[in-house]
Amino acid sequence: QVQLVESGGGLVQAGGSLRLSCAKSGPTITMYTRGWFRQAPGKEREFVAGINWSGDLTYYADSVKGRFTISRDNAQNTVYLQMNSLTPEDTAVYYCASGALYGTQNHNEFGYWGQGTQVTVSS
Repeated sequence: QVQLVESGGGLVQAGGSLRLSCAKSGPTITMYTRGWFRQAPGKEREFVAGINWSGDLTYYADSVKGRFTISRDNAQNTVYLQMNSLTPEDTAVYYCASGALYGTQNHNEFGYWGQGTQVTVSS
């Protein structure tokens, strides 16, 4: 079965950077988008970024555009989220997801999820 494992979360000061990784194991899911979502306490899970199978197309939530960059290494079955200029509003549990078609921001359309990694940005 497909498993997604996130890493790289932690505590960082406002203005700092973090790089999240999401390693996939199990059967190959070809042609599917992989994405990142986040969920802050008391809030809905929200889309952050997505990347297509080949890695040449990406899309972002407006709130992170210009600060976050998603990338993937298919040889390593890993997707990354480089997060720069972090603010306290970015504090959340970040989840890696896979299995949706390119362009979707609806978490219900992603069939595979990691366990999440906590990102905390202090002011």
